Amino acid sequence: MDLGIDLGTSNTVVSDVRHGIVYDEPSVMLLRRGSGRRERIFAVGTEAADLLGRAPSEFVAIRPMHDGVVTDLETARTYLRSVLRRSAGRGWGLPRRAAIGVPVGSTALEHRALLEAAEESGLHTVAALDKSIAGAVGCGIDPLERRVHMVVDVGGGTAEVVAFCFGGLLAHRSSKLAGDEMTLAVSRYLRETHHLHVGELEAESLKIRASADADGPLVVQGRDAVSGRPLLTTVKAEEVTDAVRPITEEILRTLAACLDDLPPQALADVLAEGVVAFGGSSQIQGFPQELEQSLGLPVKLAAQPMTCVADGAARALRNRRLLSAYARR
Repeated sequence: MDLGIDLGTSNTVVSDVRHGIVYDEPSVMLLRRGSGRRERIFAVGTEAADLLGRAPSEFVAIRPMHDGVVTDLETARTYLRSVLRRSAGRGWGLPRRAAIGVPVGSTALEHRALLEAAEESGLHTVAALDKSIAGAVGCGIDPLERRVHMVVDVGGGTAEVVAFCFGGLLAHRSSKLAGDEMTLAVSRYLRETHHLHVGELEAESLKIRASADADGPLVVQGRDAVSGRPLLTTVKAEEVTDAVRPITEEILRTLAACLDDLPPQALADVLAEGVVAFGGSSQIQGFPQELEQSLGLPVKLAAQPMTCVADGAARALRNRRLLSAYARR
């Protein structure tokens, strides 16, 4: 069983070439404190995320990834072991090989830590592949072509743009501002404008609903900042869009700087092919249009923006030339 893994700050997606997506859940792990300093896993993924802000004091929720990289080796190893166990729990055999997506802006030390955690979790052979390249493969793009392609990946922890051609990177830019900062901006807006305190899950839900329904009023629930009592209020989708706009504009400024490094012929290729955007936060209302205006290039949203990185990483395992060209060492 060979796997492609998108170990994101917000979500973890695992794909198998033969069976498709076998795991797609939030990157959250809930630990229960035991005697002394010992802790044990209580829940992983959706079950753990559902308990954010609800769990009793003896539980602690942990996100094993921050800005797309490992923050604690032991935590990442434990989390990956749980994810692999659940991914292989359908009678298809234990996974032996995997390609894991890493941010193009990550350091050699950061992706080495991720590979070490993956190997210690039970995988025999692991390759680190830039998420942007994996996502491109998942969208049907051949990174070995003699034409320049450009993709934009906007996840929870990072936003990146990469231009590549014939087995190499031509230019890239990375921003640590991404989907999580957008969620914080929504939470801050509700607190300052509507005097409403909301949890992380509610702010994230509101951000997603605003992208899906740009016209209708959106109901949001939380705690009144003045009285401390439960409160329901309605918010316009455009309010949410305005709340995240400063974050979006900063991301766009960073990504657009990538164009300065491209020669004219490369720009001509991208102008003809268009830019492909993927990642959960690429679906924010109006983001593809704003990205198009910022870059001055046509932008199209990937058909499967949430899962194309894992799918592409899984396919890359069967393409030795591609792995040889783009695998991180």
